[in-house]
Amino acid sequence: MASVDPRPRVVENAPVPAEVFPPGQLPPVRWRPMPEPLPLWRMLGPSIILAGLALGSGEFVLWPYITYRSGFVFFWACVLGVTIQYFINMEVTRWALATGESATTGFSRLGRGWAWVFLALNLLPWMIPAWAFGSGQLLGWLVRGYQDVDQDTLSVPLAVGALVLCGVVLTAGPVVYRTVERLQTVLVVFVLVVVVGIAVTWVRADAVQAMIQGLVPLRFPPPEANLSMATLLGALAFAGVGGTLNLGQANYVKDKGYGMGRYIGRITSPLTGQEEPITETGYLFPLDETNLKRWHIWWRRANWEHFFSFFLTCLVSLALLMLICYSLFYTPEGFRRPEAGDHQRNLKFIWEESRLLAMPLSGQWARVVQMLFLAMGVGILLSTEIGVLDAVSRISADLVKVNWLRDDPRWTESRLYFAFLWGLILLGVPILMASSGRFDGFVLFKLTSAMNGGVMALYSALLIYLNCRVLPRPLRASWLRVGMLLLASGFFGTFALWALARQAGWL
Repeated sequence: MASVDPRPRVVENAPVPAEVFPPGQLPPVRWRPMPEPLPLWRMLGPSIILAGLALGSGEFVLWPYITYRSGFVFFWACVLGVTIQYFINMEVTRWALATGESATTGFSRLGRGWAWVFLALNLLPWMIPAWAFGSGQLLGWLVRGYQDVDQDTLSVPLAVGALVLCGVVLTAGPVVYRTVERLQTVLVVFVLVVVVGIAVTWVRADAVQAMIQGLVPLRFPPPEANLSMATLLGALAFAGVGGTLNLGQANYVKDKGYGMGRYIGRITSPLTGQEEPITETGYLFPLDETNLKRWHIWWRRANWEHFFSFFLTCLVSLALLMLICYSLFYTPEGFRRPEAGDHQRNLKFIWEESRLLAMPLSGQWARVVQMLFLAMGVGILLSTEIGVLDAVSRISADLVKVNWLRDDPRWTESRLYFAFLWGLILLGVPILMASSGRFDGFVLFKLTSAMNGGVMALYSALLIYLNCRVLPRPLRASWLRVGMLLLASGFFGTFALWALARQAGWL
């Protein structure tokens, strides 16, 4: 059992001494007791939000596309990517559970320069509204059938409308976290039901066998698959959530009231909500027997919640969507059918999936099945755009408030959140307009996801320092979890450097 550090006398709300918790570049945390743990069922929510984000990135688009192009030869990397992200997210949760702070606040304690770094890394990759653009394309196909990007004039106006709708949805709910949690829960349940129904009907035994064989040996897609390194790196980053969005787990568990996050206020709508006081820096609980017992219960239940709500949900939905894609585009002998062509720059393979699903049916039923699949895709991409806008705005507002506006009562975290939210939307509209006739959603998915691989390598290394040097010894990460973070940093860092070298022509 972990030893308990000797303590000075604890006075509630008094600053924690630097020898117990080094404050770094921010004000010291303060003493508060660890709240009583919630039942496991009441902790459900934060990981479902992350699973909903994962559905619209790698699960519905990138990994089925890789399966279409190369079968299951890269499936081992998909499983490894989801597993690594489970451990990353739990170390993000560890910091928030123990202190009530976001992970980016923890990074800011290490040096004020990290605030600028993560503000840039949080905004630059995600300012591209790829999911709004993708949903606009699929909506256009629902209205008038498949249109190639060069002839498509409807997708951009629909994408702009979708982007604005996302902002309206996030602004309308009194408490933003509750809005996102309810929306993503409904989506995840709906998608799993639909995907399981399709899989039961379509997936063949030879597809399952091919997937199992894709786990070993460790192989890469062959050159004839014509998959760029940007696509592969993006898929690895999005085998789960990806980029700074994983750091949003800390913000979500705070708003849910995990551990010391119970003492931190929530972001509320300026139109429909009642503003709550938000503490920018966090707390630490006395490391006595009672508080440590509560800590261990919180930590155990948080692990189970994330395992079932995120890890299993992502892995099952990824596997089923890839199996469906393989069963549609490959023969039982393993030969790829010619449907969807070899286009690298559009989402045509999704249209072909919908068409092949409807092919055994006739008349109106075929049309209904095809439209339902595309409508599911629209819902997945729209909810992902909502989740991206929410997480990016939440993380950015937290960084700015903590580091530069901590003593400014006018700029609350809620006001900063909505400033970033509508700023991203106003920036996204001209990006969508400029993309008209040049790119489609698939190119924007690859661009956004590839930029996030290197980001994950960086913050995985920083999490090791936070959770092994800054946190008191009884709360620190185990060697197994440190090893997984080292693997994450090396895994994503190596692929990011490899992709950069390939793009520059050095390899």
